[in-house]
Amino acid sequence: MKIYLRAIVAIVAVALFAACDTTEQTTFKASVDYRIEDGIIILDEPEPNPVQSSMLEFRAEPLDTVRVGFVGLGMRGPGAVERFTHIEGVAIKGLCDKYIDRAERCQEYLIRANMPKATLYGGPQGYKALCCRDDIDLVYICTPWQLHVEVAVYAMNHGKHVAIEVPSANTIEECWMLVDAAERNRVHCTILENCCYDHFELTTLNMAQKGLFGEIIHTEGAYIHNLEPYWEHYADNWRLEYNQAHNGDIYATHGIGPNCQLLNIHRGDRLDYLVAMSTKSINGSKLTSELMGAQECKQGDQINTLIRTANGCTIDLQHNVMTPRPYSRMYQLVGTEGYANKYPVEGYTFKLEQIRGVDSCAMPDIEDLNHHTFAPREVVEAMTAQYKHPVQLQQVEGVPLQEYSMSVGGHGGMDYIMDYRLIYCLRHGLPLDMDVYDAAEWSSLGELTRISIENGSKPVKIPDFTRGNWDRLDRLTFYFAETEDKE
Repeated sequence: MKIYLRAIVAIVAVALFAACDTTEQTTFKASVDYRIEDGIIILDEPEPNPVQSSMLEFRAEPLDTVRVGFVGLGMRGPGAVERFTHIEGVAIKGLCDKYIDRAERCQEYLIRANMPKATLYGGPQGYKALCCRDDIDLVYICTPWQLHVEVAVYAMNHGKHVAIEVPSANTIEECWMLVDAAERNRVHCTILENCCYDHFELTTLNMAQKGLFGEIIHTEGAYIHNLEPYWEHYADNWRLEYNQAHNGDIYATHGIGPNCQLLNIHRGDRLDYLVAMSTKSINGSKLTSELMGAQECKQGDQINTLIRTANGCTIDLQHNVMTPRPYSRMYQLVGTEGYANKYPVEGYTFKLEQIRGVDSCAMPDIEDLNHHTFAPREVVEAMTAQYKHPVQLQQVEGVPLQEYSMSVGGHGGMDYIMDYRLIYCLRHGLPLDMDVYDAAEWSSLGELTRISIENGSKPVKIPDFTRGNWDRLDRLTFYFAETEDKE
């Protein structure tokens, strides 16, 4: 009898434990359903509509003139409008902001450039009238993050290409919405990740593609930027409110974007799974209490994320906008034959025999290249001159794009290079440098890291937004009309 009772108690205990475990799995809500298998969180992935097809290396019809409408003219938008006045083959047709006086102020950029004035749109739904116009090809979106997908999907459903500021989406559900809309409507959806066009990043990427670092096995990236001086400048306090309400690496794209390009993500490799951790919120809680009267701040002061790829590479990401650390995107590359580092000190480390094996003329003849320190300045200068990315060398009015971009401005010129490449590819009917899968993958980390943190830092499987096509290509390619003409 005692044995029988003990058995009953054991069965009940197991049942209660299972019930508790199931409850734990459903406590932390996500934008899509998920399950936990063998300790790994796996998210449901939607089935594609039969009319959808892959957007990998998608080419649209060339546009002699790219007719643009801008939506969101608060902090980032006006700079974009001004930069576009320096790009050949652009017509700015519409300017839209919730507060129409902001759109009106941007007319000054067009007047200075001797361009026709644009039509103005205001109010929360003003973007819809802009997207319905027949004379707009590209909708350039710089609204608060919460509106990115709403505007982008509406624009794509009306046949427009879209370019979306970072992060392009905030949830996994929104990431799939972008993918489905692009695939269904056969229009471009690109992420405006300017850090992929930083001069150091571009040169390092070209070195990596030429094999100077050997096989890349690890990269690091971050967004470390004390935003204390800027919080009050975000309209309606939208950015601080978002930080207060969401934990996780909600602004990962500056760090992950250049890393994914180095590792050919969805072009031969894919992001497999991640594990994320958060510190407690001290500065964030104090800030949101003072400025918002909030009882808590869900965003930890420091977020750390580790990612493993399908091919066995790792990525280390950090996010911190609350403490007085020097600005850093980290950007580090570990290869079997070399190393690159941008923050806090720029530098490269190479094996001499590796460099000579790749290009015997690439650097001064220094016999003793110490592997334990950064390469000497003269070596780095010779290497970076030799390995400038083809994008940096594109000619604009007879001047290399890198040099021209610095005269226009925008985060040291990388914003202009980003915009120039977007228009260049649209005008020549070329695949864009960054596609909708980049937008989805890089933006998905916001919710994925939150899910990991809220589930005790369990591993989270990263969705394959290409739906199995991640190894169809073997590398990232930047396209040029001149090269295609020769072929």
